Amino acid sequence: MTSAELLADSFARIREVVHHVLAGLTREQLTARVDSEANSIGWLIWHLTRVQDDHIADVAGTGQAWSDGWSARFGLPFDEAAIGYGHSAAEVAAVQVASAELLTGYYDAVHARSLAYVRTLTDPDLDRIVDERWDPPVTLGVRLVSVIDDDAQHAGQAAYVRGLLPD
Repeated sequence: MTSAELLADSFARIREVVHHVLAGLTREQLTARVDSEANSIGWLIWHLTRVQDDHIADVAGTGQAWSDGWSARFGLPFDEAAIGYGHSAAEVAAVQVASAELLTGYYDAVHARSLAYVRTLTDPDLDRIVDERWDPPVTLGVRLVSVIDDDAQHAGQAAYVRGLLPD
């Protein structure tokens, strides 16, 4: 297995969880929160998708799917660059997703772009410095693992919240 295949497999596993979590959810279920400070399924999946979209577009040197009409379809009350990092409880509540299908569609668009990019990578590519604001500077490999880790954690949180929803 190549590094590119390993990365693609990791992103594919996240996609499986996202699809499982979102399957058949109503708008009310997407916005349900276990308490007023908790994240909803809709926010968790939106956020993990925004992070992936933002970070992969940055390292790939491409535009984000969000800017290709997804932002307008969601109609959220945030700056278009918002990815959910540091959102308050009120901002989490403001993520009112119209449908699970909308969220799945955006996720799948980002997933396709992510796979197309990581499948082009070779092992030496992973050593490229992509962020010099840190000490040590962040390599492409570290950034991709960070995205995968963040996405997997948020997808797992969304799965947990789904399990708490009444039947």
